[in-house]
Amino acid sequence: MSESWDHHYRDEQDAAYLYDALAAIEPDADRRQLFSKLATVERKHVDRWVELYEEHSRPLPTHSPSLRTRGLVWIARRFGANAILPLIVAEEGREVESYLRIARRADQKRTQETAMGIAADSAVHAQELSALLGREGEPWHTPGAGGYLRSVVYGFNDGLTANFGLVAGVIGANVPPHIVIITGIAGAIADALSMGSSGYLAAKSQSEVQAHQIDMERHEIRMMPEIEEEELALIYEARGMPADRARELAGQVMKDPSQALAAKVREELNITAADISPLADGLVTGIATAVGAFIPILPFVLLARGSASWTSLTISMLAHFAIGAARSLFTGRSVWASGRDMFVVGFGVAAVGYAIGELIVRFF
Repeated sequence: MSESWDHHYRDEQDAAYLYDALAAIEPDADRRQLFSKLATVERKHVDRWVELYEEHSRPLPTHSPSLRTRGLVWIARRFGANAILPLIVAEEGREVESYLRIARRADQKRTQETAMGIAADSAVHAQELSALLGREGEPWHTPGAGGYLRSVVYGFNDGLTANFGLVAGVIGANVPPHIVIITGIAGAIADALSMGSSGYLAAKSQSEVQAHQIDMERHEIRMMPEIEEEELALIYEARGMPADRARELAGQVMKDPSQALAAKVREELNITAADISPLADGLVTGIATAVGAFIPILPFVLLARGSASWTSLTISMLAHFAIGAARSLFTGRSVWASGRDMFVVGFGVAAVGYAIGELIVRFF
């Protein structure tokens, strides 16, 4: 329990630091004011945790902004706040669910009240930040936040890992350097085309499914408006609205078919605008995959065979750690833990590839 408290205390400190940084770099006055307000609320959350620590006679944990938080600030300073807003919304969503779990398990009323209060604030933060992206509803239930940045990170990760294993395999087979280069380039091109087309088709399929669901909802609103109005009222009521007010609001919304469709898509289907188009997703993913896949090959283009093998291993393992750390932007895990896990995975893939290459040469 103590470790959980320390984690949340540091998270609130990180959030205050992040929102202060966003307020400092935001050129728009209204958005700057929102970020400043969010930073103030996060500092109040820190004060609540301080009170809990004092009440339970626990020492306050030390804190300095995490690498993940510093990384988000770095990205925002160079590409603007919108580049990281989907990640912050997802993090606020994780906060909602995490604090609700704390409240359910708390054995003291004070702890439960603190957790519920912070969960409510985090839900409001997620909705306010989502509004900046043109989204509504409960954004913490929307998977896949991250847009271009997510496509870059995951495409790069796939290209690096897959081609590193392939290159390790041909090195294990003890083939000449030009064969390593040819194999690596062929693998990079194939993986980039595969990942790019898969990203495009997956995003396009999702878009088509959503379009079909929206079209069905449009027909249902036209053919059975009474049932749809009742469903919408029940949704509003389930989210805490008084029954009379829920029915009144649903009735008002259903008077305008376009407004009714937008409300049903948002509240019932939980469909929001995609971060990027299917074509852009495919292109970004494919290019990122190619860049990641070229890293293990580069030393063989520039160096002699002996030096190239060890250099390829070194820069590939460093890149695995770096891309694992970057994945923490989406998962909320520690930078070190994510980097370590990816390092182990990359090393394992290389070891298996090398062993297979050596076995093939030995027995075939």
